[in-house]
Amino acid sequence: MILNERTPVWHYLRRALAVFDPTLMLGVGLLIALSLVTMHSAAIDYTGRFDAHLRNLLLSLGVMAFAAHLPIGVWMRAAVPLYLTGVALLVAVALFGDISKGARRWLDIGVTRIQPSEILKIATPLMIAWYFQRREGARYWYDFVIAAVLVAVPVVLIARQPDLGTSILVAASGLFVIFLAGLPWRVIGLTIVGGIAGLPLLWAVMKEYQKQRVLTLLDPEVDPLGKGFHIIQSKIAVGSGGTWGKGWMEGTQTHLEFIPERTTDFIFAVFAEEFGFVGAMVLLAVYLLIVGRGLLISSQAPNAFTRLLAGALALILFTYAFVNLGMVSGILPVVGVPLPFMSYGGTAMVTLGLGLGLLLNIASRRRLVPP
Repeated sequence: MILNERTPVWHYLRRALAVFDPTLMLGVGLLIALSLVTMHSAAIDYTGRFDAHLRNLLLSLGVMAFAAHLPIGVWMRAAVPLYLTGVALLVAVALFGDISKGARRWLDIGVTRIQPSEILKIATPLMIAWYFQRREGARYWYDFVIAAVLVAVPVVLIARQPDLGTSILVAASGLFVIFLAGLPWRVIGLTIVGGIAGLPLLWAVMKEYQKQRVLTLLDPEVDPLGKGFHIIQSKIAVGSGGTWGKGWMEGTQTHLEFIPERTTDFIFAVFAEEFGFVGAMVLLAVYLLIVGRGLLISSQAPNAFTRLLAGALALILFTYAFVNLGMVSGILPVVGVPLPFMSYGGTAMVTLGLGLGLLLNIASRRRLVPP
């Protein structure tokens, strides 16, 4: 007699939850908690902004769960089509895109507008990781040249929109994969020297507003009520937080509306003013926890594709945080890079959720080294 035993529901639930790496999810959970607390204070005068931020976080978590459960082989097969589609959409933006605030970044597809450059933040490292996976065991110097060209194509198209912040992130996402694939240090050194030597040429091709951002960084006091206002007020807010901060909802720079873009690019100034140096160190520790765990996942990944992709995704998150904190603190130009999971914004948050989902996916695969 054959017994028809049903598999318990908890068995399916356990399998569904098994993909969520505990350490990585701890970091994400802490980051979301800090985000909600900070956004509640920053958006107190923006009707509906906190609710929208919460919806964006939930959508990002949904995308993360989807990416974590989709077989990694599907992502590998999707690398080339996704990259080619993203580049084709960037070309379409250059030809037919909508112009907003002097930049051509959006593409109207009828029912909505999309920003194709966001696709390339994930598509570029996917493509480069796929390429090096195909060339594993037979890599030559020209493979790194081909990979560099694959990175340069979307970066140039995005920089021409112009969108300096996104072009930096896309360039970093691809270059991290190339570095992790074994790019020789002498080549890295020569590239750095060549980049420094090419700074005058870069200055010559930069847009006027980009030049002003650099000049403002060097001396914001030249125009304290104009172009230097963002950096000056942000630095005042960060410094006035002191060791322990002024307390939640007690930030004067925030609630007297001295901090511009306080729910988006400059939300760290709000956080630092209200929670001080100690709070800022806690936030940095959370980011380092996520990045460090991502690099460990990379070291234990089962093949070249997952190893390179995981390492690049972890370093992309680091780049987001480093650039944003640098520009808020006045050590980098203002380039419009959001602080991961803290800044308001749906598109960037969904992209970050997708990246973390891929990290979780890779973490759940068979490891080369036992944890």
